[in-house]
Amino acid sequence: MGDKIVVGLDIGSTKVCAVAGRVMRNNKDLETLEVLGVGETQLNDGVAKGSVVNVNNTVSAIRRAVSEASNQSNLNIHLVNVNFSGSHVLSVKSSGSITRSSSGDEIQIEDIDHLLSDMYRTSIPADKEIIHVLPMDFVVDGETNVNQPVGRNGVKLGADFQLITAQANAARNVRKCIIRNNLQQETMMLSSLASGLAVLTEEEKDAGVALVDIGGGTTELAIYYRGVLRHVAVFPWAGNSLTSDIQAGCKIMPDQAEQLKKRFGNADPGEYNINEVVAVPGLGNRKPKDVLLKNVAVIMEDRLREIAALVQAEVIRAGYEGKLLAGIVLTGGTALVPGLEHIFSRVTGTEAKVGYPENLEPNGRADLVADPAYATAVGLVWAGYKTIDDRISFISDPTRISYNEEVVTQPPIRTYPSPSQPIQSGQDKTQVEPPKKGWLSWLKDALQPVRGSETDPY
Repeated sequence: MGDKIVVGLDIGSTKVCAVAGRVMRNNKDLETLEVLGVGETQLNDGVAKGSVVNVNNTVSAIRRAVSEASNQSNLNIHLVNVNFSGSHVLSVKSSGSITRSSSGDEIQIEDIDHLLSDMYRTSIPADKEIIHVLPMDFVVDGETNVNQPVGRNGVKLGADFQLITAQANAARNVRKCIIRNNLQQETMMLSSLASGLAVLTEEEKDAGVALVDIGGGTTELAIYYRGVLRHVAVFPWAGNSLTSDIQAGCKIMPDQAEQLKKRFGNADPGEYNINEVVAVPGLGNRKPKDVLLKNVAVIMEDRLREIAALVQAEVIRAGYEGKLLAGIVLTGGTALVPGLEHIFSRVTGTEAKVGYPENLEPNGRADLVADPAYATAVGLVWAGYKTIDDRISFISDPTRISYNEEVVTQPPIRTYPSPSQPIQSGQDKTQVEPPKKGWLSWLKDALQPVRGSETDPY
C-alpha cells in the first residue's frame, strides 16, 4: 500500500491545487495519508461557478500547480484524479433491474457491475452526461430495501439509483484541460464526494449527515444516510458572492473587497464596535475610504444566511429533515469564516461544525493542506484508496477511458520504470503506456489536433 502514489487535482473557481500522496499504516495500524507534494495556483479567469469557461487559462494554471507538486515530491506526474462541479450538476433518481441467467447461484459483484453498466446507458438529454451512477437500496426478487445483495439468491436484481449528471460540454472542457497537459484522468469525481472522503467518518455517514462544501464559485450539498449517499445538489452562490456583496455594499474595488473578506471577514456583526473602521486606498490621487467593519459583517451574515436557508430547503425537499443525527459538516474555503457554524445551526435548527481533512501523516506539507479549503484535493487522493460505496467496483463509466483524446476500451499496458526514472503517479509506482498509433491515427491527429473528449462526436 505504501508504494501506491495518487495525485488529486482540484480545479476550483479561485485556485487549482494538486496534491500527491500515499496511504500508510501508522504504529496504531490506522491508515494515514502521507502528503508528498502540494502545488497551488490562483485562478482568476478560468472557472466560473465551478465550470471551466476558459480552457487556455485553466490549462496554464493546472500546468503550474502540477509542476510544483511534481518538483516537491520528485514524481513524474502522469495520472490524476480530478474533480468537477457546476450549478448544472443534477441528481436524478432512477431505478433499473436485470434478470440473471444463473438463478441457482448467489448474486455476485459482476451482477452489480452489469446493472451499473446498464444504468450508464440510460437515455438522457443530448447535452447532458452521466458522471456517476450510485445505488441507494437494492431489490432482490421483489424484496426491497436490501443493503447488500451479494451472496443472496435471486433471479431479478434491481436498485434505486442516483444518476449524477452534468453538462456534457462542461465535462468535456475538464477533459480537454487534462489532455492538453499530457495527463491522464483515472477518476473524475464530483467535488463534494471527494471532500466527503477527506472530512467525514463512517459513523457520521451511518447516523445521517449533510456535507456542505462552500467554495469560491459554488456551494455543494451531499446528504448521507445509513451509510449511503442519498442526495446531492449544487448552488451557484459561495465565497465569490460574499466578495461581490462587499464590493457593492461598501462601494470599493473587487480586489479590495476580497482582501477585506479574508482579513476582517466575520459573519457575526456583534464582534465589531460601531466605530471600528479600516481605511481602503482610494483610486488615483483620491483620499482613502473608511469602511465600517460592522457593515462588512452584516453583509456577510445576510449572504451566508441565504446560503444556509437554501441548504435547509434542499434537505427538506430531499426528505431528510430531522433525520440527520450527525448534523451538518461545513468545509471548503469559506468554511473558516468566523460565525459560520452559528449561522447554519440557527437557520437549519441542526448542529453544524467545520470539517477538516484528517488522518494526515504529520509533516510540513500535511500542515498546509489540513484546512477546509483543501478538502477536495485531499479527498481526490483518498479516492485512490477508498470508494464512495464499497458495494460497487466503479463510480464512473468503465468504458470512458481517454488516451490522447482517443477511446480505448482495453486496460492500459503497464511497464515498470528503471530505478533511475522518477516515480510515476498512479498504481504501484508503474507508468501507463498509451497504445501504439498507426499512421492513420497520426494523420487524424494532425488534421484534428484537439477533440473535446472521447465522447465528442465531432
